[in-house]
Amino acid sequence: MPIIIDAHEDLAHTSLTYGRDYLLSAHETRRREHGSLTEQRNGQTVLGWPDYQAGQVAVVFGTFFLAAEKYRIGDFGRFYYNTLDQAYQLYRQQLDYYLNLFENHPDKFRQIKTLPQLHELLKLWNDHPAHFPDETNPVGLVLLMESAEGIRNLDELQEWWDVGLRIIGPVWAGSRFCGGSFENGAFTQEGYDLMKVMAQIGYALDITHMNEVSSLTALDAYEGVVIATHCNARARIKFGAGRYPTDAHGERHLSDLAIRRLAARDGVMGLLPYNRFFITDWTPEMGRHAVTLAHMADHIDHICQLTGSARHVGIGTDFDGGFGYPAIPEEIDTIADLQKIATVLEQRGYNKDDIESVLGGNWQRILEKILPVS
Repeated sequence: MPIIIDAHEDLAHTSLTYGRDYLLSAHETRRREHGSLTEQRNGQTVLGWPDYQAGQVAVVFGTFFLAAEKYRIGDFGRFYYNTLDQAYQLYRQQLDYYLNLFENHPDKFRQIKTLPQLHELLKLWNDHPAHFPDETNPVGLVLLMESAEGIRNLDELQEWWDVGLRIIGPVWAGSRFCGGSFENGAFTQEGYDLMKVMAQIGYALDITHMNEVSSLTALDAYEGVVIATHCNARARIKFGAGRYPTDAHGERHLSDLAIRRLAARDGVMGLLPYNRFFITDWTPEMGRHAVTLAHMADHIDHICQLTGSARHVGIGTDFDGGFGYPAIPEEIDTIADLQKIATVLEQRGYNKDDIESVLGGNWQRILEKILPVS
């Protein structure tokens, strides 16, 4: 099976918010959470270390995530902020989660901060593919900050780099840097200053959650590597009546213009298999058969046709980031089932090299650009 690299999972936020233990299998966690508020609020989990092994998921971009207090939903959740100091402290809590994971379970999760670390890990997976439970490998985590409100001043960018942060997305809903999924607006001077220092240090810039004007600005202005870790092709989404095809939330997915410009920068966009990001009016009552991996393949096809190759599309599931089973394509039970994408693409005429690029090779190329040699 090809190696999979998943460019977006909110592991720290979800574990600390809901108490999920990602050392367990997804099915064991579902059993423990059955009928709970966690299941109601975040869906049934799709993730677990045994499932990474079964699916050959070798590398994950593990995120830091929080939101402004004004976007709080209900009376639960701990990662909401009113001030930048609060945002900073909350991100440090999520950093501690990852550092504890690396220290206490080095055989299961390993931080990827440098290029040699990446190559060493991938060699393990290539030389000895996982066959759980007899043959296993550690999963590499590359740290990503989703919404840069945890950065109080530009001097802190070096501090975050030193602890292993390698990718920053400046916005979620909206930020002091640029417009986002819920707030219109363009890049501010503070946003331009952020991009300048990020590029000097070597960060990759994630344009996910930017609105159209901000994403196009970033693609023009950023001097480093530009990616989109978890968004779909806007042109292929079936928007229901009254469902944000043109407002800022709809712009959270990439237009054809943005996809072309991302490809021109040799960037990659990760597709996320969330039913409502294929058919916005999907509900559980419609049944799981209403959305299948064919929908995901349609987005892959669209990007490949638009850019002329399979070089600019990958996977960024956002699994457990506010949704889970059953709000995912019919064929997927856990993350291990992402391997089924290979069969769907093969049936559509994709060759082995292109399939491997989509599942992980394209993200490997990006990581080889941004990870330092030491």
